[in-house]
Amino acid sequence: MNMYAANLKHAIEHKTSVVGVIGLGYVGLPLAIEMCKQGFQVVGIDVDPTKVEKIHTGHSYIKDVSDETLMECMNTGRLFATSDYSHIQLLNAVSICVPTPLSENQDPDTSYITQVVEQLKRYMKKGLMITLESTTYPGTTEELIQREIEAIGYRAGEDFFLCFSPERVDPSNEKYNTFNTPKVIGGATPACLELGAALYGHIVESVVPVSSTKVAEMSKLLENTFRSVNIAFINEMAMMCDRMCIDIWEVIDAAATKPFGFMPFYPGPGIGGHCIPLDPMYLSWKAKGFRFYSKFIDIAQATNANMPYHVMEKTSRILNEGSKSLRNSKILILGMAYKPNIDDLRESPGLEIYELFKASGAQVDYYDPHAIHFKNKTGKTVCTIDYNLPTFKTYDCMVLITNHQSFDYEELADLNIPILDTRNAFKGIKRPNIYKLGYTAQPSSNEEWEEAVLV
Repeated sequence: MNMYAANLKHAIEHKTSVVGVIGLGYVGLPLAIEMCKQGFQVVGIDVDPTKVEKIHTGHSYIKDVSDETLMECMNTGRLFATSDYSHIQLLNAVSICVPTPLSENQDPDTSYITQVVEQLKRYMKKGLMITLESTTYPGTTEELIQREIEAIGYRAGEDFFLCFSPERVDPSNEKYNTFNTPKVIGGATPACLELGAALYGHIVESVVPVSSTKVAEMSKLLENTFRSVNIAFINEMAMMCDRMCIDIWEVIDAAATKPFGFMPFYPGPGIGGHCIPLDPMYLSWKAKGFRFYSKFIDIAQATNANMPYHVMEKTSRILNEGSKSLRNSKILILGMAYKPNIDDLRESPGLEIYELFKASGAQVDYYDPHAIHFKNKTGKTVCTIDYNLPTFKTYDCMVLITNHQSFDYEELADLNIPILDTRNAFKGIKRPNIYKLGYTAQPSSNEEWEEAVLV
């Protein structure tokens, strides 16, 4: 172990090292908070001055970090936030938690990582440990960070240390958080891995070392591609069961009683969040560079991307039963966030469903007590309406996208207007006005059954 590695290891063990987090969003802020709680001096860097100001005033913009927790960390004097990248000069270790979106052509957009690397090259000092947490394709850590920094005279494992440790944040998960979720980590060299595992071993409950940064990068993509493929399969099964007048939700419950060999996945109006819609495309893009084409990923992406259209088509059929067309009908979307009990709108299928309804000529509003506004495709801000049952009753149809716990489902069902439930949130409430994604009630006569099958 050389001098730089020995000094860093000593500083980590005695918690005298200054650690940094670049990107203070859904991943970075909780990580910075955990670092501070574990006794490290933490510098958070974000290009958004609004976030920096909120941190210093103790106002959290991330639901999983309470104002109280944030203020407690600020009061320790160990947490500092800034938009000034020159503070990199003060750091012994830094974790990169910046966005990795897709371009308009569905290719990886790693520009945020590239921007950070340019700042690292400008301000870093020898002995710095760099850990990339942003989800990306296998090889990113080596290609975009290691090669760039070695090109200015540094050597990985000797005078700087480089790791990849994929984030595993699940917003609003009441059981698993930054501290108790196992942390996979891979290093560019054995020395890098040793130091990276040592640092994160002081921050989280469990560290899972792997042999390389590529293995760590691939593990994250496997996790979310696995989910994407299985969600697509169950979405297809839901459309099949809908055609066959079989309740997919009851089928899943029955299959889930098997104590081995089955894992339940559930259908929905589409996929949302930062990970599942994007990560498989990172993997597919990289695989094509090796002349490998993943049919599973492409089919899954296409199936999941079709679900908002399926929701629109089923809503149209429901309106037709009342001799109404989608055009000029009043539709209320219940829930806009991509998952329950949070305000996160990233890649939410509700956003696309809203636009599809509008493009079809419907009058569309939404109610969500968490996600109170969003920007539509023209850039106009759309705000939630207030919770008002007499107003709700004036709509021709309601479409439940997000099954928030705060919704009073009995009260909504009692309005006696058509409701398309895409999440089985009205489970146990049997009313003729409740329609399910993945189930069409069986016709009452054999003739009607035969007609439905022919259709």
